[in-house]
Amino acid sequence: MCGIAGFYNGNGKYAQGKNFWENILENMNKVQKHRGPDDDGIFLTPECGMAHVRLSIIDIEKGHQPMIRRDGERKCAIVYNGEIYNMKELKEHLMYLGTEFETTSDTEVILAGYMRYGEKFVKRLNGIFAFALWDMSERKLLLVRDRIGVKPLFYSRKNDDIIFSSEIKGLFEYPDVTPTIDLETMQIIFGLGPAKPYGSGVFKDILEVEPGHMLEIKDGNVKDIRYWKLVSQPHEDSEERTIAKTAWLIEDSVKMQMLSDIPISTFLSGGVDSSLVTAICGAKLKKQGKVLNTFSFDFEGNDKYFKANSFQPSQDRPWVDMMKDYVGTNHRYLECDSENLEDYLYKAVDARDLPCMADVESSMMYFCGKVVPYNKVTLTGECADEIFGGYPWFHRKEMFDADIFPWSMDLQPRKELLKSDVADELNIDEYVKKIYDLTISETPYLRGEGTVEKRRREISYLNLKWFMATLLDRMDRTSMHCGLEARVPFADHRIVEYVWNVPWDIKYRKCIVKGLLRAAGEKFLPEDVLYRKKSPYPKTYNPEYENMLFEKVLDVTADPNAKINVFIDRKKIEAWKMGETDYGKPWYGQLMAGPQMLAYILQTDYWLKKYNIAV
Repeated sequence: MCGIAGFYNGNGKYAQGKNFWENILENMNKVQKHRGPDDDGIFLTPECGMAHVRLSIIDIEKGHQPMIRRDGERKCAIVYNGEIYNMKELKEHLMYLGTEFETTSDTEVILAGYMRYGEKFVKRLNGIFAFALWDMSERKLLLVRDRIGVKPLFYSRKNDDIIFSSEIKGLFEYPDVTPTIDLETMQIIFGLGPAKPYGSGVFKDILEVEPGHMLEIKDGNVKDIRYWKLVSQPHEDSEERTIAKTAWLIEDSVKMQMLSDIPISTFLSGGVDSSLVTAICGAKLKKQGKVLNTFSFDFEGNDKYFKANSFQPSQDRPWVDMMKDYVGTNHRYLECDSENLEDYLYKAVDARDLPCMADVESSMMYFCGKVVPYNKVTLTGECADEIFGGYPWFHRKEMFDADIFPWSMDLQPRKELLKSDVADELNIDEYVKKIYDLTISETPYLRGEGTVEKRRREISYLNLKWFMATLLDRMDRTSMHCGLEARVPFADHRIVEYVWNVPWDIKYRKCIVKGLLRAAGEKFLPEDVLYRKKSPYPKTYNPEYENMLFEKVLDVTADPNAKINVFIDRKKIEAWKMGETDYGKPWYGQLMAGPQMLAYILQTDYWLKKYNIAV
């Protein structure tokens, strides 16, 4: 896994001042070095510059990038971040056609495949990827992102220049690309955050290549090509065949994503999703005489302060114990205290370049850093809930029917600490409704479906485009900031495409949440784990943490020069008291309630200060 960056100007701008532009590329690498601590490189032509930092997973010795390939008079270069899980099959096909390879890396497979088939070769890739490919013979740059959007790719346009980077911070190393905000930036931060509109980089003039899209840049023109989208069609498989096919897809995806030249691990919460991934990985490694490393996460004091609620009905530890023994893993329990949780709030902003999921994100980053000394590759259970219908908004009528993002049904908590004039100017309700309606209008319906089934597609589409995208951003930035590659087998596009069209009565078979997934997992897991009631990623219930945040917010807003004071009313904070029951009433997702609002304010203040943003 890696970080990429670079720039393009079709007029040959970079022929002058070679050392200056090479320094820009080096600086782009420097700010993303955490994504690739093992190696780095740059490449410069009069029209295009490329930079790459590498976390060595496949072909450790020969996988250096930027990679250049020649075929007669033709010459192409690539910088790539990701993994191609069907690399073996693609490479064998290309070799059958006479293609010769110098490395065993998937980078060269992409490059060789493009040089034989052109842009359409992207459709053959099964994996997570973001890459820039410079075709020197056609003087054309391609910026390509995987179907689901697991790997990030941001860009900006300054006159005739196109600048791209895995992370937003890389763009700011280019001359005159500066951190600037506008009204919509703050509407996103306070109205939608930690989510963001797809295609948006939140900062003014910062964009993101959308999942399933590629940008073709030639002669100064930018063409946005959508190479993949969800298609709604009748589901013709029986329930029995649907279960069998789903089981096969999950097992095949997990086994494909075990591709690595170094040892892998899994995150294990004891829930059905991570337990399935762990069981499949553990069984395969056991046949090879190896033992799987697994890791679970919790917070100091949760054994004392945890209180069950409708979102989080039980703690994970007993289920982790059951699964580690069942699979026979080498397990480590990781724990985060309140001080580290607060400290990592700011490091999480450093990683995301934006305010993010508060301590839900900072804790993940802390835990990822603790995994790296043991393993640099891990598989997770992320995305199963979005794909198989695990969240309460798939089931609770008031959430299902709400004409708004169901994970942020009540916008009042987002507004109640804002200054009155700021709240009026942001007009959050109208902005959020506009963005929501736009996504709903894009939903691919199936002709002839009734009102309820149409709504199910809308909820599913909202989840894939928004909620899952936010969690994938969290997983990528927190892991890659620590030099850890985190893979998400459930986000295999084959699973997404297939399950998208499975009728709800099969997904929710026997009136059980994620009934299809559980039925598909029966040959892998014990019944107790398989049918455990869903409990999301843990958070701290220690009141000391909330008190710490409250005092920190008061300290920050006491500074008359604090930029957050432009938006937040300190008197409202002083009067704001959160009761214990608020833990069951999140303002985003299932975990972000009162303490997380305080943490989000701290993150936003840090973000404004870090980037010296004019407000």
